[in-house]
Amino acid sequence: MNPLFSPLTLGTLTLANRIVIPPMCQYSAIDGQVGDWHRMHLGSLSVSGAGLLILEAAAIAPEGRISPLDLGLWSDDTEQALGRVLDSIKGYAQVPLGIQLAHAGRKASCRPPWEGGRQLPLVEGGWGTVSSSPLPFEQEDRPPEALTLEEIPGIVAAFVRAAERADRLGFKVIELHAAHGYLLHQFLSPLANHREDAYGGSLPNRMRLTLEVFRSLRRVLSPDRVLGVRISATDWVEGGWDLAQSLVLAAALKELGCDYIDVSSGGLSPLQQIHLRPGYQVPFAARIKRETGLPTIAVGLITEPEQAAAIVATGQADMVAVGRGMLYDPRWPWHAAAALGASVKAPPQYLRSQPQGLKELFLK
Repeated sequence: MNPLFSPLTLGTLTLANRIVIPPMCQYSAIDGQVGDWHRMHLGSLSVSGAGLLILEAAAIAPEGRISPLDLGLWSDDTEQALGRVLDSIKGYAQVPLGIQLAHAGRKASCRPPWEGGRQLPLVEGGWGTVSSSPLPFEQEDRPPEALTLEEIPGIVAAFVRAAERADRLGFKVIELHAAHGYLLHQFLSPLANHREDAYGGSLPNRMRLTLEVFRSLRRVLSPDRVLGVRISATDWVEGGWDLAQSLVLAAALKELGCDYIDVSSGGLSPLQQIHLRPGYQVPFAARIKRETGLPTIAVGLITEPEQAAAIVATGQADMVAVGRGMLYDPRWPWHAAAALGASVKAPPQYLRSQPQGLKELFLK
């Protein structure tokens, strides 16, 4: 069996293969509520043959949205809207569903990418943001308010409430977003965190909020739910968050019962210097897997089936996330299986699409 199409067990959940569709923001919700776009988008991806589909970042509070069009999971209305979409696809979905929980912190209140992605002025519907310290992401942005010691428990509680909603909705996997320069990453990185209290300064202090949130989620989620964390392994800026600190965080998360680490990078500072190339983040996942023993997801310019299979075969990561490649080719797992001589699950309605020369492509 090709390693990319071998099963993998995470906690109590067994994935049919190692292909993960990672969270990808769609900026298509209204007041946090999803609708027809997500029904179409998720319906297509849920019959793609991937091993796991993780929905885009769901904001735990309105002010935690990246843009006014972000998916939310902070109220009965947002939960019920997402539930209606899930109900319409669950009878056909052939892949376990997960969801990412996030708060954008100082990177909130922005336009969607196709409108430039810059911070929204207050007069155009923008809002005040919060962070670890009153340091803006871009110099011209409004400075965020530094969360006080009295306000931080409210952030933890908002993550917990969103996790409880995700649990009720039946998501098998919950992913905590501590990457890409969003709120938890803003506490982790010394570039954004200039605090002088219990949440700033030393590495244990900067990790404190992420670990508190994770511990609280682990406590309230059903025992059979898989709980993972997405991190940025490095800020790509001298003096910032780096792989050495990521290893310490990953080890601490493992002690708390983390099921996997989704290893990305960057997003914290506009000064980042990233040398993009195929698989440029894979070494980070490999190092974390090797030194902590945690299952890892490798991400970042992984586009070719042979490339993905080699990452798993050589033990650099346990899973491979194909994001933009899946948007471009929603049947990427089918085509990967065909290229690698493997088999993949397909809906019965599509079985007749199997090419004549690939009679073993679709699992019976």
